[in-house]
Amino acid sequence: MRQTWNGITLCLALFSAGVLAFIYLPLLVVVVYSFNADSVNSFPMTGVSLKWYRAMMQNQQLIASLKNSVMVALISTGLAMLLGVPGALALDRYDFAGKKIFERIVLLPLILPGILTGVAMLGFFQEMGIKPSMPAVVIGHTTFLIAIVLTQVYARLKRLDRAIEEASADLGASRWQTFWHITLPNISTALIGSALLSFTLSLDEIPVTFFLNGVFNTLPIQIWGMTRNGLTPEVNAISTVVFLASLILIVISTRLREEEKA
Repeated sequence: MRQTWNGITLCLALFSAGVLAFIYLPLLVVVVYSFNADSVNSFPMTGVSLKWYRAMMQNQQLIASLKNSVMVALISTGLAMLLGVPGALALDRYDFAGKKIFERIVLLPLILPGILTGVAMLGFFQEMGIKPSMPAVVIGHTTFLIAIVLTQVYARLKRLDRAIEEASADLGASRWQTFWHITLPNISTALIGSALLSFTLSLDEIPVTFFLNGVFNTLPIQIWGMTRNGLTPEVNAISTVVFLASLILIVISTRLREEEKA
């Protein structure tokens, strides 16, 4: 029985290692080749160099598209917070007709494929006479980011002990004072975590942006265009920067959620 269990454990370990390698090995290859001295991705590498990172910094199209992506992510995240947080508070504090249905419908932007959302919004904007542009991209990103903010903040509010808010009111605090000094500090980690996650997802978004950008390029669209003729070390360099930035934001967001649950 012990040999059978050890065999199963070994198979599971090998399978898990294979899955992890399938997911992360391509990312590792991109990072390694970003330091390749040669202009062609080849193994073994002819040398190690930072020249592709210097070339990336001198590429005006890449820099412009990076600025566009950061601007879109900041505005979209801000709008999602402004709309999502009040929505979460309304779901948690008030009962209204269709509340249960709304709780499920709000998840649709997260469930639907991005390409479907992009096509639907493109058709809607065309009917409204709105041309593909930066505002259209911002609206497109905000639609699914609201769902992220709303669900995360709502989940935190559900776990909040309402007794401390009631105690604050009993001591003479107004609703605004209770929210500012009691509720807000207790949901701050959810606010920061959802904002970081929203920013990261907006920064990496392709399908919705592709249909709504027009001549307005974000960094993922710019990188996609550069890969039509194959991967180059310059593309590997910018991909590495984006990957590391996204990884840092996701790790911070995850740590905040873990600390909140602790």
